[in-house]
Amino acid sequence: MSALPTIFVSHGAPTLAIEPSPARDFLVALGRDIDARFGRPAAVVAVSAHWETSVPAASIAASPATIHDFGGFPDQLHRMRYAAPGAPTTAQEVVRRLTAAGVEATTDRDRGLDHGAWVPLCLMYPDADVPVTQLSVQPSRDPRHHHRIGEALRPLREEGVLLLGSGSITHNLRELSARPAEEAPHVRQFVDWIAERAAAGDAASLLDYRRLAPHAERNHPTDEHLLPLFVVLGAAASQRLRRIHASVTFGSLRMDAFEAD
Repeated sequence: MSALPTIFVSHGAPTLAIEPSPARDFLVALGRDIDARFGRPAAVVAVSAHWETSVPAASIAASPATIHDFGGFPDQLHRMRYAAPGAPTTAQEVVRRLTAAGVEATTDRDRGLDHGAWVPLCLMYPDADVPVTQLSVQPSRDPRHHHRIGEALRPLREEGVLLLGSGSITHNLRELSARPAEEAPHVRQFVDWIAERAAAGDAASLLDYRRLAPHAERNHPTDEHLLPLFVVLGAAASQRLRRIHASVTFGSLRMDAFEAD
């Protein structure tokens, strides 16, 4: 098996799991594409924007529960279960590597999979046959901290582990529109800046995105949904990310995805 890529996906609303959309089609194809190019991953480390802790925590649950951390959505979503096995050995290795890199980290025995993890994974690997552990983000820490996490975990890619960052390339829920296809100009300008800097390998600018990117605070009033991108960037040996999907929903919620070889 070749070293697996590291990938950032925008997980959008939980309805992504059940409603047709370009982003849903992309995620279904993504799992097949990874299998075809690299073989089935031995495990997934899912870095979700929806698990926030003061220090990085990796779940060692043997059978992670499906967390329905949302409300106001169809009952069908609340009935869904993603019964993938846990990856406690991988989780312990995550903590070992972070600690060796000088990053304080811990494990969590009970944490299941929130929708930032199980929604994209149920589309990528619908048979729930790939072991998965979830890794938390630290909203109190900056992008550089998360980039450092990615650097420490980069060698796991050589061991057949897929590092999957799951957040949102834009995330201002106050500006969602009833006309989903009508993308706001400030959204497009921000995402294009991210894509251009990522393709150029300009990690320094990306890590300082809040000061340099156009409309950064408008697109991310808080930046927890972009933090998984910096883990993915850190795990990229070339420090370059290429955009592998682009679409929009609800006018201001972009669903872009990025991959590092």
